Amino acid sequence: MSSANGPIQSGPERAAGLEAEALELLKRLIAEPSFSKEEGKTAGIIAAYLESKGIRAGRLQNNVWAKNKYFDPAKPTILLNSHHDTVKPNKGYTLDPFEPLVKEGRLYGLGSNDAGGCLVSLIAAFLYFYEQEGLLYNLLLAATAEEEISGHNGIELLLPELGKIAWGIVGEPTKLQLAVAEKGLLVLDCVSHGKAGHAAREEGENAIYKAIKAIEWFHSYRAPKVSELLGPVKMSVTVIDTDNKAHNVVPSQCHFVVDVRVNECYTFEELLGIIRGAVDCEVTPRSLRMRSSGIAVDHPIVQSGLRLGRTAYGSPTTSDKALMPFPALKTGPGDSARSHTADEYILLEEVAGGVRGYIDLLKPVILSI
Repeated sequence: MSSANGPIQSGPERAAGLEAEALELLKRLIAEPSFSKEEGKTAGIIAAYLESKGIRAGRLQNNVWAKNKYFDPAKPTILLNSHHDTVKPNKGYTLDPFEPLVKEGRLYGLGSNDAGGCLVSLIAAFLYFYEQEGLLYNLLLAATAEEEISGHNGIELLLPELGKIAWGIVGEPTKLQLAVAEKGLLVLDCVSHGKAGHAAREEGENAIYKAIKAIEWFHSYRAPKVSELLGPVKMSVTVIDTDNKAHNVVPSQCHFVVDVRVNECYTFEELLGIIRGAVDCEVTPRSLRMRSSGIAVDHPIVQSGLRLGRTAYGSPTTSDKALMPFPALKTGPGDSARSHTADEYILLEEVAGGVRGYIDLLKPVILSI
């Protein structure tokens, strides 16, 4: 028996071939810069790769998607999603971030761990099931843009084009463990107001000193509601600046940014009310979109993972999962601790394990076995 792509292989042979292809595809993606909003070339690589397999790829801006061969509108649909954009390399890099270097069992390169390994592993799993007849679910693969900046032209732009989705898998580096819950992200722009004056005289009201009091509150406040899965709300001041250009002027404004990771015990609105009632400064959220999200532990895909010996946990980091109006499990090869680090890498065995891991996770859920 044969298919459009040649003789049909057994399951283990098919998986092994896809592992090798996934690694080569990841190398090609690393070699092409794909900063958020600049992912056009990697979108083209992914679309061309799918089309080389005889698969029709859709594209909306820098988002690429495809459906399994026997997609049936009467069946529920599973979304397999990961992103192909990256952050910019930090100044600590000692290697070329765009040279896919294999050394001592590691593949180095920007985006290798976050989230290239997850993306190519999901693509391989999609290909593994692509020609399978009689699946209990449709499979819909989406390689999306702007995840690293929570942009509007990534998964949020694409979802209305994809139709109804029952649930999803989001590929992010979790060591293949099961992130069943995820903290929401609330970024706050805060401004303390004072009065300008000459620094040599007792003039003005220093906005920095007012900001320090607010910053100390953010540092010391502990929200009383603690989640069993996600732990406490965490607030971190990450940026501070004034409008001053001269050393001898008392600043009239001090702007600072607070990164707030919110558990499911609080709505954004409730937490904003607490903050605004406690600090003497303007507090403006950049977005209310990236809310805490979760999937039930008794969901079939989570249960499948637990039977494989994986662990369910709550993730402190935020992903495109927050923008999905349906249950989604975050899981994938690689280690989140390596994301955005200098000389980022993924283990070769993690890529191979990711391909097998996604296949093993999906099999008992989508096959009639």
